[in-house]
Amino acid sequence: MYLAAMDRSVRSMLKHGVEQLRAANVPSHTLAAELLLLHVTSRDRAWLYGHPEEILSDSAAEAYFALLSRRAAGVPTQHLTGRQEFWGLELEVSPDVLIPRPETEHLIEVALDRLAVREIRAGRPPLLNGENVTLVDVGTGSGCIAIALAKELPAATIYATDISEPALEIARRNAARHGFSDRTQFTKSNLLQSFSSHGVPTAPLSFDLIISNPPYIGLQEAASLPIEVREHEPHMALFGGEAGYELYGALIPQAAMHLKPGGLLVLELGFNSLSAVEPLLDPGEWTNVSVTDDLAGIPRVLSAERLSSSDLR
Repeated sequence: MYLAAMDRSVRSMLKHGVEQLRAANVPSHTLAAELLLLHVTSRDRAWLYGHPEEILSDSAAEAYFALLSRRAAGVPTQHLTGRQEFWGLELEVSPDVLIPRPETEHLIEVALDRLAVREIRAGRPPLLNGENVTLVDVGTGSGCIAIALAKELPAATIYATDISEPALEIARRNAARHGFSDRTQFTKSNLLQSFSSHGVPTAPLSFDLIISNPPYIGLQEAASLPIEVREHEPHMALFGGEAGYELYGALIPQAAMHLKPGGLLVLELGFNSLSAVEPLLDPGEWTNVSVTDDLAGIPRVLSAERLSSSDLR
């Protein structure tokens, strides 16, 4: 009866959605209302604003109201639609994986820039296609980093690890969706342990690039996180220990063991973690250390180069 009595036009449905989410203090409430309406109608944004008088069916309106209620209760929009865009690629997401964030795209930018610089220093043109490049994405989650690099480096050999088998299944589906399954090997592993036997590297013996967005939020910060993050994203992918930066202490020595001389390490940083993580890069093993800020001016990416024999002379 409620549906029959109300205006079910696209314009009215969207207005209702925006008002409901605004009242619930949902971040980016207008965008969320749009995305949920697009999801239930299977349309694009051009249609949404080009057909404001279109009448939604009862089933579509009911589905929209149900999604609005769940979003108002704290369920992330991406979990309701099952999708998130990253590096121009639409990816499947679920509560089993961390939702890809825009700031993580800085990892891709830094990795590509530093690979190009490495080519220039070697006297080669910086026109990268990934030929002779072997890389690994540690803690791949949805596979967003590995898949973005597969897109940009079509000749590269790509590995990706995660400790979560459900996350790896989503990453594999995302790779298949974009046609990168044949070049991306997903492996269950705690950091880089699957590439070692009793502390000795196994095949592939070494990488040209190790890249990671590791868990970096401190358990001590859990209560201050938004409900969307605290109650709906996987804690295994969020929390790096009590302070948040503990995993870097394990990952960086493993990276030093598995990188070729002159190989690159590119890491995403948590807020205020630079002072704790940068000292872990021992000058006896690493050189050309660089920090890249995100658009908010926060140190977001720490990158470094494994020392080569020429650096030791």
